Amino acid sequence: MRHFLEFEKPIAELEGKIEELRRTTDAGGIDVADEVGKLRDKAQSLLRTTYAKLTPWQKTLVARHPDRPKCLDYIRGLISEWTPLAGDRAFGDDAAIVAGLGRFQGRSVAVLGTEKGNDTESRVKHNFGMAKPEGYRKARRIMELAGRFGLPILSFVDTAGAFPGIEAEARGQAEAIARSIEAGLDAPVPFIATIIGEGGSGGAIALASADRVLMLEHAVYSVISPEGCASILWRDQAMAGTAAEALKLTAEDLKRLALIDAVIPEPMGGAHRDPEAMLAAVAKQIADCLEPLLPLDPTTLRNRRRDKFLEMGRHAVA
Repeated sequence: MRHFLEFEKPIAELEGKIEELRRTTDAGGIDVADEVGKLRDKAQSLLRTTYAKLTPWQKTLVARHPDRPKCLDYIRGLISEWTPLAGDRAFGDDAAIVAGLGRFQGRSVAVLGTEKGNDTESRVKHNFGMAKPEGYRKARRIMELAGRFGLPILSFVDTAGAFPGIEAEARGQAEAIARSIEAGLDAPVPFIATIIGEGGSGGAIALASADRVLMLEHAVYSVISPEGCASILWRDQAMAGTAAEALKLTAEDLKRLALIDAVIPEPMGGAHRDPEAMLAAVAKQIADCLEPLLPLDPTTLRNRRRDKFLEMGRHAVA
């Protein structure tokens, strides 16, 4: 069954009525095609109206939708000859970050991503997409491997943030994230990052210090979650909606602030309603961004990437 968010209840009711009428047709042979058609048009109109005016908090909920395509869905759909690589060669393997080699539209690439999982078992296996130091050291290893073999890097980011447990801190979480960011900035090959759901804090930017940072229309990207921000500022998670407004975490806000490079439109009602169309749109945008980067030499790539990030947040002084 389709999962509906709180603000989608009127849409859920209409789609529920459509399903009831269809079952009536199947059971009794009654022709209700006209009525179904009218309800479907009404549901589509309501869906369009609702998604045209989502608040930042509602976009956060859409970005976290349990049916939204995850990192492994993009890898399965966009990467052929996929060969996963594991481990950081120091401590162990972290399933929250998936990495490997494959082909994107026939071109050999290195791929990284944070995987949340699609059901209880896979979510526990991937630690809900919250990586530990060994995950970021694995990411760094794969980026350095890509540099040695001249492979463009593609990353798919979907994480609430790095794992905050004491064992992660004991194993050097901050240093591992910093080194992963450093590896991305220093990569001598083209690097395209795509925020497909949540982009949370350093745990996200560790895989997104790229030449081009793309973001899905209803994804979010922020230094902290709205709930975390609300807890710090107001000591009340009920203020999460207000915090989401203040954080400027939507794709539109971040594009306007020049913190990302492009917004990828989602199917009406979000990526979860038409995953195939979403994968096709992401593939096209990645290909369009990758093509002009391929002829550039390593020094030019590094310098442009460095300048891009140094420019963020800079204000002209009169």
